[in-house]
Amino acid sequence: MALPECATTGEKVWYVVFRVICAAIFLFLIGPLLIIIPLSFNAEPYFTFTPEMLSFDPAGYSLRWYEDFFTSDSWQAAVKNSVIVAIASTLLATVLGTIAALGLSSRYMPYKDVIMAILISPMIVPLIISAAAMFFFFSRFQLTQTYVGVILAHTALGIPFVVITVTATLSGFDHSLTRASASLGANPVQTFFKVVLPLVTPGVISGALFAFITSFDEVVVVLFIAGPEQTTLPIQMWSGIREEISPTILAAATLLVVLSIALLTTLEFLRRRSARMRGIEE
Repeated sequence: MALPECATTGEKVWYVVFRVICAAIFLFLIGPLLIIIPLSFNAEPYFTFTPEMLSFDPAGYSLRWYEDFFTSDSWQAAVKNSVIVAIASTLLATVLGTIAALGLSSRYMPYKDVIMAILISPMIVPLIISAAAMFFFFSRFQLTQTYVGVILAHTALGIPFVVITVTATLSGFDHSLTRASASLGANPVQTFFKVVLPLVTPGVISGALFAFITSFDEVVVVLFIAGPEQTTLPIQMWSGIREEISPTILAAATLLVVLSIALLTTLEFLRRRSARMRGIEE
């Protein structure tokens, strides 16, 4: 927004200073990306900018690391594992989190605050503690080094995001709609699928996308729970940094950044759509 003509000198100074501060914070946050993305096109196996790159010589740039990423059996196996685990855990987290949010939105639900605190505890408790606890718990049921164990662990981490987003969407839900549906002869299942679900769908999808991102980027829990056959993409990157330094890691990181930006853009679109559905103008 432009300053009005009647703005004082102090307001004009703060107008400029505020935007400089915002720009500095923005550059601080995206600074690592400004380094990683160009380096992923390095023609040489280095993690630094070569003279050819600095002089914008086309010979200094190459897609060799992206080619290595898409042709390497180990990298593609890791991508496959990440996709399988992320999709499965997202589906479970979305269903369970939505059910929990619907229950918490009821005015007759006792101990709402306690239940909410328990559900979102994986977001608050340090991840290393959660990972160690899951390891000792899952080991009793022989779920470590299995796909089921990894999926269940990621589901536990994704549920809080679904609960929060769906609960936020339900905060503006008009419960008179469900009473009107019941008065017209609809049973609870019909009311849910024809009245409630269409209105909370943006929140459900937003929570699902957050759960997917959380699963796809998770490292600590997988280190505790997974075995060699359940190596995911972040674990492959972690192993690559420790065992074999290769710019292929930068290519994988760049692709993850692009995926995250695409999902976050979708989230913002859904947030705006949800706001419009609730009659909130932005």
